[in-house]
Amino acid sequence: MIRVAIIGAGAAGCFCAVQLKRKLPHSEVSVYESGSKPLAKVAVTGGGRCNLTNTFQDVKSLAEVYPRGDRLMQRAFHVFDNRRLMSWFEGEGVRLTVQPDQCVFPQSQDAMQIVRTLQHGMEQAGVKLYLKHRVSRIEKTAVPAGATTEGYRITFADAALRPALADVVVVTTGGSPKPSGLEFLQSLQLKTEPPVPSLFSFNIAGTSPLMGIVADPVTVSLAGTRFRAQGALLFTHWGMSGPAILKLSSRAARHLAEAGYCAKLVVNWLNDATEADVRNSLIRMQQQQPGKQIGNTHLPQLSSRLWQALLVRAGLRDAQKWSEVGVKQLNRLVAVLSADTYAVEGQSRHKEEFVTCGGVSLSNLNLNTLEAKTSPGLYLAGEVLDVDAVTGGFNLQAAWSMAYVVADSIVRRYCAGAD
Repeated sequence: MIRVAIIGAGAAGCFCAVQLKRKLPHSEVSVYESGSKPLAKVAVTGGGRCNLTNTFQDVKSLAEVYPRGDRLMQRAFHVFDNRRLMSWFEGEGVRLTVQPDQCVFPQSQDAMQIVRTLQHGMEQAGVKLYLKHRVSRIEKTAVPAGATTEGYRITFADAALRPALADVVVVTTGGSPKPSGLEFLQSLQLKTEPPVPSLFSFNIAGTSPLMGIVADPVTVSLAGTRFRAQGALLFTHWGMSGPAILKLSSRAARHLAEAGYCAKLVVNWLNDATEADVRNSLIRMQQQQPGKQIGNTHLPQLSSRLWQALLVRAGLRDAQKWSEVGVKQLNRLVAVLSADTYAVEGQSRHKEEFVTCGGVSLSNLNLNTLEAKTSPGLYLAGEVLDVDAVTGGFNLQAAWSMAYVVADSIVRRYCAGAD
């Protein structure tokens, strides 16, 4: 009988446990969770609705949505992609719905339905769940006579808890905001990448009067870099947020951390329109409506409130008539509409996201199986690895896919021919 210890009862850990126990019913699968309940993060993701995946219909390349780990995800998708995930949950009785932005949610709009489905799957399969079992150390044990791989000893932070022994260990502890969160792996000598926040909004002074304004779509970028993103942008009382900003923060997570979260944000309020496109649009308005006030004749892509705010940034008065707008004023308005610049002075974590860039380096792993190269029988999946995504259900899909790959790899390696 194979003994499998899964460290972490999040999305990856619980999904992996269900797959393993169903395929290897005679195995002993134990999940150790440091908290008081399993799947705590899944219960609050997507505002409590659980954006469990995405259709990927609008994704041209996985590198667009996985700033780190796209090569791993390409391999994982050959084994278990978003379509197979959706079929799996539907087979468990969860009806799904697809939003216009291609995000996939349970039709019930209740994240607890996903939590209950996975918990029921573990209970029915016979997975053992141990709560309040924070792991302090994982170390290799001597190879038993006749065995082909090493075993592992798992020690818990609570000295009153007996250490656990396992033939196979799967680490699915999630992202660690601090390097100390990975110290339990120290004896295994795995290379790690420093963890830094990903998916956060930008602190920008002076945005309070604009709070609540939404522009969709826009293109945002960081001056002097190649980092850019598209989507909706939301003004908040502390700065800017929304999908466009969250995507940009994900793609530029390490760059921004190294810069102390100070940068120049460039916003094209007309999305992918060029400076020449913007100039031509304004000249047409000027020629067609010379007697009208510029504050009352905004471009159709922008709301009236945003248009008036941008006129102020360009130094124009909304009571001005188009015939009174000179070349210099028109140039300033073109610059604001196509390349509006703001000073980013810090970051605020997105209230619904807890994503970390960094973790255990992918160089430690066989990317086809997610097994550690120097520690046979040790597997890692989920955000504990240096893999993360932009917002939109992609991070959870990474957890599901990697968890399935690990379960499939264990079955193939240790129990060839098992159902």
